[in-house]
Amino acid sequence: MSDTTRHEPETVRIGGHDVPVVTARTVVVGTGSAGFSAADRLWELGHDDVVMVADKVNAGASRNAGSDKQTYYKLTLSGGDGDSVREMAETLYSGGAMDGDNALAEAALSARGFLRLCDLGVPFPQNRFGEFIGYKTDHDPRRRATSVGPYTSRSMVEQLEKKVHRNGTRIFDECRVVDVVVRPVGAPSAAVGAPGPASGDAGPAGGVPVDGAPTAVERETEVVGLLVLRTDVPHDGARSPFLLFRCTNIVYATGGPAGMYATRVFPNGQWGASGAAYRAGVHGKNLTEWQFGLASTHPRWNVSGTYMQVVPRFVSTDADGGDEREFLTEAIGDYGRLMSLVFLKGYQWPFDIRKALDGSSLIDLLVYRETVLRGRRVFLDFRRNPVQDVFDPSALSPEAYEYLDRAGVLFGTPVERLRRMNEPAYQFYLQKNPYVDLETDLLEVDVCAQHNNGGLVVDAWWQSNVTGFFPVGEAGGAHGVYRPGGAALNSGQVGATRAAQFIAARRSVDPVEVADFAAAAGPVLDGALDLVARASARAAAGVPDNTGDLLRDVQVLMSAKAGPVRSAASIHEALVQVHEWLAAYSDLVTADATSRRSVNRTFLVRDILTSAYVYLSAMADYVAHGGRSRGSVLYSDPEGTLPHVGYGPTADAELDLPDVFRFRLDGGALDDVVQETGWVPPASETPGVDWSPVVERKSDDPAGLPVFRWRPRRPIPEDDDFFENVWREFRAHGNVY
Repeated sequence: MSDTTRHEPETVRIGGHDVPVVTARTVVVGTGSAGFSAADRLWELGHDDVVMVADKVNAGASRNAGSDKQTYYKLTLSGGDGDSVREMAETLYSGGAMDGDNALAEAALSARGFLRLCDLGVPFPQNRFGEFIGYKTDHDPRRRATSVGPYTSRSMVEQLEKKVHRNGTRIFDECRVVDVVVRPVGAPSAAVGAPGPASGDAGPAGGVPVDGAPTAVERETEVVGLLVLRTDVPHDGARSPFLLFRCTNIVYATGGPAGMYATRVFPNGQWGASGAAYRAGVHGKNLTEWQFGLASTHPRWNVSGTYMQVVPRFVSTDADGGDEREFLTEAIGDYGRLMSLVFLKGYQWPFDIRKALDGSSLIDLLVYRETVLRGRRVFLDFRRNPVQDVFDPSALSPEAYEYLDRAGVLFGTPVERLRRMNEPAYQFYLQKNPYVDLETDLLEVDVCAQHNNGGLVVDAWWQSNVTGFFPVGEAGGAHGVYRPGGAALNSGQVGATRAAQFIAARRSVDPVEVADFAAAAGPVLDGALDLVARASARAAAGVPDNTGDLLRDVQVLMSAKAGPVRSAASIHEALVQVHEWLAAYSDLVTADATSRRSVNRTFLVRDILTSAYVYLSAMADYVAHGGRSRGSVLYSDPEGTLPHVGYGPTADAELDLPDVFRFRLDGGALDDVVQETGWVPPASETPGVDWSPVVERKSDDPAGLPVFRWRPRRPIPEDDDFFENVWREFRAHGNVY
C-alpha cells in the first residue's frame, strides 16, 4: 500500500491568495477505463507518486455507456484465421488520416492490454481450451471483436478501479478542471535565478536516443500543474474552493468534449475538458471526425445490434406525442427493402456517409429529417411490425433472412423476436431511469453524437506538443476517419500503457520548486478568481444566473448546425454565434457566488464554448481545404447527389429528399493528410509559418485565434526487427524513446 500522506494538500501563498496545493510527480485526470489503466500501469512500473482527479468518479462514459453488445477490439486470439500485429495496424491505418505509429502501437499492445484486463477479472468469454473467441465488427476484416455484454467498459472500469484502490492511489473527487498550468521549457528558476531543469524528457542518460517524436521539436512549453474547482467545497469563504496540483506530468483521460452537443448518447455527467487543454496550448488533430448513430434519448443508449436486427417499427409524432405515423415508407417504398435496411443497422450502426447513397445509413438521414428538419419526435415501436401487422420474412434480403432464421425468430412482433434473441436487451430498459417497457412503451430515439474520433494531438507515446501532457482515451486524437467497432476501448488501454511507460522511464522527476510553480500558477489563479468575481457581481446586482441557459444554447446550436449533417453556411452561422459568446464571456456570464453548481457551470460553459469555437473553426477550415463528406458526417453540397432509390428499375434515381442531403463523397482524397489545430491566446503569436487561421481575427480578440495546418500522416514504422539488435537496445534503455 502506498503512503498517501505525502499527497495531503498544503497551503501555499500564490498571487496574494492562500490556496491548497497537492504535490505529485504525475496527476491522472479522469477515472474511466483509460485513466484507471494509466494510474495502475504507473504504479506497476514503480512510479507511485501519482494522484487521480475526477469530476465525479461514478460518472463518465466508460462506466455508464454501452450498447446491447459493447465491443472490445483486439488482435485475433482464437481459431486458425491468420492475423498479425502488422495486419491489424494496417486495418486501423486504412481508416484514413490516422498516424501509422499510433496504429502500430495499438496493434502491438492490444493483446497485452486485453489479457491484463482478463487477469484483473473482466469476464471476456473463452472456450474450454482458453481461446478468446471473436466475431466480426464494422470495418473489421477478421474476427477481432469480443464483448462481455452491454457494459464491457463498465466491467473494465470496475476491475481497474479495484486494482488502483489496492495500490493505494489517492483520488480527488468532485473537481472541475479549470486550467492546465504551463511555462516555457527551460524558464528561469525563481529560486536561484537560473534556468529550470531541462524537463523535456528527463530520465536515464547515457545511451538513450534523443526524442525523435514529430512533436518534440515543437515542445516549447511544459506542464507544471493543474488548477481545479472543488465542487464539494461550500463557497462561504471558510475554505478556498480552488485546489492546485504541482506536478511534472498530466495524463489527461477526460474523455471527448461530449458537452458540446445536446443530441448525444454520452451519459449525463460526461462533459470532457478539452477546452482547458487548448487554452494551455495543446494542439488538436482530426477534430472534424465525430461518430454519430441512432440512440435512445430517455434513457441514453445505443440502439445497435439486436435492437435493429429484430426490425422494429419507426414512427414519428408531433412535439406533444400526437399525429403518429410511419415515415420510412415515404422514401423506402419496398416492404422487403425497408425491413432489410433496418436489420442492417444492427451491425452497420454508426452513420456512415458511404452507406447513405443507397444503403442502411439512409435510415439515419430519414430520422434526422423528422427530428431536426421537421421538428418532430421519433420512436421505435417494438409492439408492432413495420408497414403491416403480420411479419413476412420472405421479403427480407437473403442475409437478413438467414440470420433471423438461424436465430429462430422468423415470427411474431419485434419485442417477441427481441426477447427470444436477447432477453437482457429487453430487460435493460426495465432497469433504467426512466423505465421503459418495450412490451408496452414507445422508445424515443434520435441520431446522436457518440464518439469523437479526433482529439488532442499525440505522438507514438501519447505525449502531446506540450511537454509532460499525455492525452489518453477519447481525449487523445489517435483515431482516423473510420475505425473498427471497439477500437476505442483498445486505444484507451494502449495509450494509457504507452504514456505510463514513457513517464516511468523518462519523466520520473520531481515537480518544479514551489516558487517557480507559484510564478506560473499565479496568473492562472488570478484569472479564475476574476471570472468568478465578475460573474457574481452581476448576480449580486440582480442579473439572473444564465449559466444554464448558455450551456443549453450552445449544445442546441451545435447539434442543429454542426452535427451529422453540416454545410459551410451552417458552420459559419454557428461559428459567428459561438465566437460572440466566447469573446464576451467574462462580461456575459452571471453566476451566484454562493452556489457551487452555478460557479461550477461558469467554468464548464467556458470550457465547452472554447471547445465549440475550436471545433467549428476546424470544420470551417476542413470545408475551405476542399473537404467533402466522409466518415459519419454529410457536408451539404449543392452540386452533389441525393440518396438513391436503391432498388428496381429506378435504382439510380434520386429520392425526393431535402437539398440539404445533397453530398459528394470525399473518396479518400484527404486520407493521407492530417488536420492539426492550435488555439492562440489573445495578443500572442501564431505557432509558426505553416499555421494559418480560417477566419482572420484581431490580435487582441478575447476569444483567441484558432489556427490550422495540414501535414502528411506518419506512416506505419518499418523498424529493425532483427532480434539481436532489438534485444541489445532493449537492455540499454528499454526502447522507450
